[in-house]
This record gives sequence, structure tokens and C-alpha cells, in this order.
Amino acid sequence: MNIDVNYKNQKRYKTAKFPIRQPLFFTWLIWFLSKIKLIGKKYTIEKINMDGLKAPYIMLSNHMAWVDFEICSMGTFPRRINNVVTLEGFFRRPWLLELIGAIGTRRYTNDLHLIKSIREVLKRGDILCMYPEARYSLCGTLADIPSSLGKLVRLNQLPVVVVAHHGNHLHAPFWNVRKKRKVPMHTTMTQVITAEQAVSLSADEINKILRNALAYDDYKYQKENGILITEPFRAEGLHKILYHCPHCKTEFEMDSKGTEIFCNACGKHWNLNEDGTLSAISGETEFSHVPDWFEWERERVRAEIERGEYSFDDEVDVYSFPRVWRFMPLGKGRLTHDAKNGFVLQGFYNKKPYSIHRPPLKTASLHIEYDYHYIKPFDCIDISTENDSFYCYPSQKNVATKLVFATEEIYKKAQIDRKNKHRSLIQSVQSHRIQQEEQ
Repeated sequence: MNIDVNYKNQKRYKTAKFPIRQPLFFTWLIWFLSKIKLIGKKYTIEKINMDGLKAPYIMLSNHMAWVDFEICSMGTFPRRINNVVTLEGFFRRPWLLELIGAIGTRRYTNDLHLIKSIREVLKRGDILCMYPEARYSLCGTLADIPSSLGKLVRLNQLPVVVVAHHGNHLHAPFWNVRKKRKVPMHTTMTQVITAEQAVSLSADEINKILRNALAYDDYKYQKENGILITEPFRAEGLHKILYHCPHCKTEFEMDSKGTEIFCNACGKHWNLNEDGTLSAISGETEFSHVPDWFEWERERVRAEIERGEYSFDDEVDVYSFPRVWRFMPLGKGRLTHDAKNGFVLQGFYNKKPYSIHRPPLKTASLHIEYDYHYIKPFDCIDISTENDSFYCYPSQKNVATKLVFATEEIYKKAQIDRKNKHRSLIQSVQSHRIQQEEQ
């Protein structure tokens, strides 16, 4: 049970409202500003199966960097487009986001009004754009996307266009987003589902099509296209996602500098080569492909959860975001996470306790930030409820990525446990009926 923060007279930002229809002036302005921002960057947009397609339709994009928005704006111009935007995108500029028709929501929450806003946009005959990963990709591969997408498509019975970006992560990796690299970016815009298919296909069939269409691997894209990243800082920040040493198996002792990533516990070094592959400076190269190392870490966390050994407990600095004008410092808090209870954040504000509980089945994934400059330049974790967000800065170092893995794997386990419990209940009822009939 949640006990809200004692804000006294603090109002919350209202997400339960319909977006305005984007004025054509802003459609042109967004295109113009995007074109300016893309000057000097190599990018191409390829449209597939789009001939004759007119709005309204649903557009789904994979998500790697801010440049995704700019390229999507170029690809849809001169059509009006309403983007679903998480609330920190409204920070200090809600009037601007509202003027361009953005739909504000909080990550990984049950926002029922969001469905109504989406239907309103589509009824107007415009394009509805969503980024179903709900965060930037951590390592240039597709994150989990919600199974509710298939139901959303069936509900609206409209075509679906998938925007697949390639190279955007390499250009501005989430683990070092401030240092851009000179990388050619290629985007495909593909109509993957027609209006007729949106009616005839099941939600599961639609989800399978969408996952296949959205899938990407930027390091594979780099290797296959012979792209060389020569910047001398190209590995800096890579330890944020590759936090677990595959040589000595120590967690949270990885670091990086220049073109190398290394373990402070055992001293082993790897080089991030110009073609995006990894190679050990000496000894065995455990993983030459960055996503393989990343997924190995996930498997380690999954095994830890299955053995019942996973838990997280730390003192954190807490900043909340009830409105969109400022992050409010709440002081120290206690954040715990485990397979039974999910996330529990507790602290005091205005001399009264607060407690935020996000159980496993309500937290499909976790939003994290590396060096979050909006508040202070360190890693933080965002725990959101339907009307507030809490940005927690751990005292433990480099734990954010592991918490993402743990959140996603605990959610999957909770879903399986719920299905098994439901199946067991049905079997028990059926068995009871059979016994009664035999009597």
C-alpha cells in the first residue's frame, strides 16, 4: 500500500487530458528545427510498403537516442503527428509540449487515459507515434515491449507503421550520450500491418509481427556495414552496461577509459575496436559482441532470482517529480527490491513518512539514467506511480543496469507464477466437479 508524500499544497501534473491537434505551423517548425539539428549527420530514410498510405495510422519506433525524434519528424512531414512522451520530456516546457500535441504519461504505469488520448488522435485523422520500449536502448538492441500493443492495434483497427532506426545508438550510446560519434544512420519506415490485418489477426500474431519488425542490433549493423568508429573515447562509459567481469566474475568493479574497458578487481582489459567488436588485451576474449556480454549478465541475474538469492537494499537520495517544473529533493530514503515485494521506497518528508510500493506485476521494466544532468550527474533509478515519479540515487556504485535486469526477470517470473496459479485453480475446480459427478 502506498503512503503518498506529504507535499501539503503541491499540485500534480494532470496527464488525464486530451492532447490538442498539432497546429500546422508547429508541424513545419518541427521539420525545420529537425533539419537544422541533422546538419552534418549522415542519415537516410527508406520507406517500404508505404505507397498510398494515408493517416490515420499508428507508428511504432524503436528507441536509441534523441535523434530518433528528429528523424521520425523528417519521415512523417508534412503530416501531423502526436507523440507519446514521458513526463520528464515536459520538464520546464509543458506549454511547448502541449502546443505540439504531445501526450504525457509516466513510465511503466497503468495509464488508462492514455488509451483514450490515442483513440482521440486517431479519430482526428492524424498519426499517433509511440516508442514502446519506453526508454533509450541500453546496448543497441531491442528491449522488451509490452504485449498490450497487439490489443491496442486490434482496438483501433488501423494500419501500423514500424520505424526501425539503425546506427542511432552507435551515434549517441545511452551510456555516453554527450559524446557523439560520426556514424551513418539508416531508418526504415515500413507498413507492417494493414487495416484489414489489424482486424483479422489475433493480438498474439500482431505482437509477433511487431517484435520482429522492431528488432535491431546496432553492433551487428556496424559490423555488417563496415562502419569504423575511430573516436579515441569510444569505450568511455561502456562499463555502465558491462558491469560484471566475465573473467573473475566480480560485479560493479568494471571501469572504462579511452578505447578500453577493464576490471579493477582482476586487472583484465578489453579493447573496443573500431569495428565495434571487443578483444581482450591479453588472454581469452570471453565476448567479442557487446550484446552477448550484456545478455550474459541478464542470465546471471535470472539465475540469482531463481535460486532465491537476489535482493537489493540501499540508502538513496530521493528527488520527486509530481509536477513538471522542478525535481523536489526529498532527502534520504531506503530503496529495496526483491522477487516477493518488488520495489519499496520509504522515507520522510515534512515530518511525515511516505512509502511507495511497486509490486512485481506492476513493474514490467525500469527506467534508469546514467549521469542524469537534469538533477545531478550520477546514475539514478526512476520509480513511477500513476501520479508521481521518484528519482533515486543509490549510494552503491554502478548498480542501475543490474536493477533493470532484475526488474524485467522478476516481472516475467511473476507472470509465469500467476498463469500457473490460475491453471492450477482451474484444474482443482474441474477435479472437484468430476468428483461430485461421480458421487
